[in-house]
Parts: sequence; C-alpha cells; structure tokens
Amino acid sequence: MTYSASLRAESQKINPSSLIELYKLDLFARLHGSTISYYFHDGTNALTEGTRNIVWAGQTYTAFPVLVEGFEYAGNGQLPQPKLKIANTSGGISTILDAIRQVNPGNDLIGAKLTRIRTFARFLDAVNFPGSVNPWGTPDSTAEWPREIYYVIQKSVETRDLCEFTLGSAFDLQGVRAPKRQCLSNLCSWIYRSSECTYASARYYTVTNALTVF
Repeated sequence: MTYSASLRAESQKINPSSLIELYKLDLFARLHGSTISYYFHDGTNALTEGTRNIVWAGQTYTAFPVLVEGFEYAGNGQLPQPKLKIANTSGGISTILDAIRQVNPGNDLIGAKLTRIRTFARFLDAVNFPGSVNPWGTPDSTAEWPREIYYVIQKSVETRDLCEFTLGSAFDLQGVRAPKRQCLSNLCSWIYRSSECTYASARYYTVTNALTVF
C-alpha cells in the first residue's frame, strides 16, 4: 500500500491540520430502482464547525447529521462491520427507503456501496476557505488514504429519529461466495468459443469429442 509523499509528511507532523473524513453512498438501479450517489460528511471537524459543506477534488460533500463508527480491524483477522447512523427527524431517509421498497420489496438500502475517504484540511480545495486561499498549504486532490469500500448488509433500526445500518465487505452480502467462479478439474466453465474462451487452436470438437469443422 502506497501513500503520497505529501500525505506521509503531514501525518508525521506533531501538529497536523484537521483530519477530514468524507463519505459517498452509491445506489444501484437493479437493487434500488435508480442510480444515484450521495456525498456527505458528519460536520464535526474544526474546519466546518458543523455548518459548512466541504469541496474535495471538485466534488461537494454536504454537512449532514451522521455517525459512522467501527472501522477498526481486529487482530483475529475478522473484517470490521461498521455502523452507519443517519438522522431521520425530517423523514428524509424513510422517504428514500419507501421509494426503494416500491421497486424492490424488502430491500432497506441493502447492497448500497459506502466509500470512506480520508485526507487532511491542508489538501482541500481552495474554494473551502475565505478568499479561496488554503491557509495550511497547497491543495492536493491526490493526497488521501486508500479509499475503503463497504456495503449495506442490514438495516438494524428505523425510527422517526434515526436509521441505523450495518456495513460489511462485499463477502458479507447474501449469496456471495469466494471464489466467485468454481474451478473444476478437467472441465472449463466458459461457453465454448465464447468471448471468455481463450482456446486458439484450429482443431474443434463436439460434445462427444469428435473432431469437427468450426
């Protein structure tokens, strides 16, 4: 895993600039009836003071009352299952869930993809600051940690106050197994002469192993 030199330098400082944590939530048409992405942050860092949006790499992330926790990895190798808690006092999240259930009954945002993005205030777009001047340094949209990908695997709470979802890796989704394609001895799972099949010989055979002309 590699990091940009500027990100390493900032993280090793005694007093680095504010840590910025952003989120992108992707919905998919086949699961949720529409393809849409929501960009947001929890609004708790010193830069925004809970009231301002953040622009990162030209994309605006809306300040929103959310709490995402549980990203820590356990020493036993178990993958984390973070919790995503979203305020629902205005009924906005329930409205989104109702729309999804109209298309896919029983789906409570299951399969939606959450991307966790982390960087420092030092590297944010200049437009975030007065006079479009970053007081900590030069903006650098490449200075971020590797993005972490999670999927909604369960809705655990839905009330008028909040909605809570359990996140997991792609392997935690129902019906997903590894490896995705079984490898069988003396058998090929590809369709003969299909786009996936790499057989390049000039000799062709029928299912009974009789030589034929293609």
